[in-house]
Amino acid sequence: MWGKMYYSAIAALLVATAWAAPHEGHDHGSHTAEHHHHLHHGKDEPHPSHNGDDACHLLAPHNADFAFSLYKKLALHPDAQGKNIFFSPVGISMALSMLAVGAKGSTLSQIYSSLGYSGLQAQQVNEGYEHLIHMLGHSQDAMQLEAGAGVAIREGFKVVDQFLKDVQHYYNSEAFSVDFSKPEIAAEEINKFIAKKTNDKITNMVKDLDPSMVMILINYMYFRGKWDKPFDAQLTHKADFKVDKDTTVQVDMMKRTGRYDIYQDPANQTTVMMVPYKGNTSMMIVLPDDGKMKELEESICRHHLKNWNDKLFRSSVDLFMPKFSISATSKLNDILKDMGVTDAFSDTADFSGMTEEVKVKVSQVVHQAVLNVDEKGTEAAAATTIEIMPMSMPGTVMLNQPFLVLIVEDSTKSILFMGKITNPTE
Repeated sequence: MWGKMYYSAIAALLVATAWAAPHEGHDHGSHTAEHHHHLHHGKDEPHPSHNGDDACHLLAPHNADFAFSLYKKLALHPDAQGKNIFFSPVGISMALSMLAVGAKGSTLSQIYSSLGYSGLQAQQVNEGYEHLIHMLGHSQDAMQLEAGAGVAIREGFKVVDQFLKDVQHYYNSEAFSVDFSKPEIAAEEINKFIAKKTNDKITNMVKDLDPSMVMILINYMYFRGKWDKPFDAQLTHKADFKVDKDTTVQVDMMKRTGRYDIYQDPANQTTVMMVPYKGNTSMMIVLPDDGKMKELEESICRHHLKNWNDKLFRSSVDLFMPKFSISATSKLNDILKDMGVTDAFSDTADFSGMTEEVKVKVSQVVHQAVLNVDEKGTEAAAATTIEIMPMSMPGTVMLNQPFLVLIVEDSTKSILFMGKITNPTE
C-alpha cells in the first residue's frame, strides 16, 4: 500500500488545416521500432556528461514562474470557483517544450516566451528536459517517479524524421500509428497508451476526436511515493472540514505527531510545512489563515518558496491531514492563448519542423491529474522509526479548511504537482 499517488497526463491535439494525400511509399510503421527505445542511454546507465545538469537547473526558476502564472489563471477561472485544482506544472511545461521541437518562427517564440525560455537556446531546453526525465526515472525502492511522452500519428501521415528522433531522444517519447478516420478506435488506442503509462489511473482522457486529426502529442508523469513517516491508521477519525463559510463536509482526518520542518509566515498570514516522502520528494503544505486564501493566491510566487525554504525549522507538530482522492481535468487552450501562445492554435501556425506535408495547428491541449492521499507508507514496514521528541508541547497544524499543496523534487526544486484542496470529498 502506497502513501501517495499522483498521476498526470497532457494531450496536445494537432489537426490538419488542409489534409493532403499521403506520400506514396511512405510507411510510418518503420519509425515505431526505431523510436521505441531511448536513443541516448538506458534508464539505469549513467547520464552522459554534457551540460544537461546545468540546463536542468537552468529551467527550474522559469518553470516555477510558469507554475504560479498557470495556477493563478486556473484559480481565477469561473469553472474553478469552490473546486479543487490539481495539475502538473512540469508536465505541462514539458509537453509545450516537446511541441516547440516541431515549431518555427513566431509559433516557436510564443511557446518559449510563455514558458519564460526566451533567453535560452532550444538545445539548452531539450537537454534540460532530457536530464530531468533521466533523474526522475532513477526510481528507488522508496518511490516511483516516471515521465515521458507519446506521439500518436495518423496512419500514412509523413512526419519529419528529425522531429521524431528529437522528441524520442530528449523527451522519452514513443511514436505509434492510429487511424483517426475511425475516431472511437483511435481514442481507445491512445487511452490505452495513457492508461499503461499511468498504471491505469488515467483511463478515459481522450474522447470526441476529430476525424481530420493528424497527430496527438501525449505527456505523462507518474509518481507513487511512501510517506517518510507514515500515519497510524488507528488514529484516523471523522472530522469537519470547512469548505467555505456556508459549507462543512465530513472527512477521514489522519493524525500524526512528529518532527517536521515548519514556518509561520506573519507577512502572508500563512503556515508552511514540509511532509517528506522516502526518496527525494516532499509535499509542501501551505495553509493560509482563515479568510486569507484569496490574498495568498494573488501574491504567491517562486520567491515565496525560496523565502519559506530558507526559514523552515524543525519542530514537533501534531499534524491533522484529511484523506482524499481528487481528479482534475483542465482544457488549457484559452489559458495558453492568454499567456501569449496564439499562433499555435490559428491558421498561421508553423509546425514545419514536425511535418512538411500539410499545414497543421493545435486544436486542443488537455491536461488531467489525479491525487490520492492516505495513511500508509507501506503495508508491512520492516523498520520502526523512533523519534526523539522534546519535552515541550507540540504545535498543531490542522488542515480543516482549504489549503495548497506542492509536490517538489528536492534536488532540482522542480514543482512536479501543484493544487488547492478546497473540498477533500469531491
